[in-house]
Amino acid sequence: MNNIWRWLGLGLALAGFGLMLAGCGYNTIPTLEEQAKARWADVENQYQRRADLIPNLVATVQGYAAQEKNVLTAVVEARAKATQIKVDASQLTDPDKLKEFQDAQNQLTGALGRLLAVSENYPELKSNANFLALQSQLEGTENRIAVARRDYIEAVRSYNTALRTFPTVIWAKTAFSGNKPMAEFTASEGAEKPPQVKF
Repeated sequence: MNNIWRWLGLGLALAGFGLMLAGCGYNTIPTLEEQAKARWADVENQYQRRADLIPNLVATVQGYAAQEKNVLTAVVEARAKATQIKVDASQLTDPDKLKEFQDAQNQLTGALGRLLAVSENYPELKSNANFLALQSQLEGTENRIAVARRDYIEAVRSYNTALRTFPTVIWAKTAFSGNKPMAEFTASEGAEKPPQVKF
């Protein structure tokens, strides 16, 4: 009978310790870290979707605007550079690596903008069904990129906050002392200025 009480007491103590551990934030840091990594995967997925659309868009424009070779070349080169720079989940704590990725993607965005602006000079291109479909897909993808980036920024904010706030800061300084804050996207240079509209 004494052994039963002893085992019951040990079982209750272990259950209590487990509940205390679960309630004190020990699992918060790894959970938020995995959520941020998953959001980063969404960002990469949307950028890859955009990169996959570009060859078809360039080929369609090339058929109508061969004389715009420098713009087409700039898009192809920017796409190549953007797809070469990879940031995996283990590099999310390196702000320089994330900035390099972001800069390459911004260059591609600028080149695409110039390509779409050139299309305004070719009415037959603007009315081409393939071009219109690709343009629509590209616009949708840009929206998806914006949403994925926003979700990543929020996940990183939650993770970074958990590393600095009580009670999870206790675990961040002990059990997860190797965990570093993750880098966030930053606004592009000049983003604070509204675009100039010329008529």
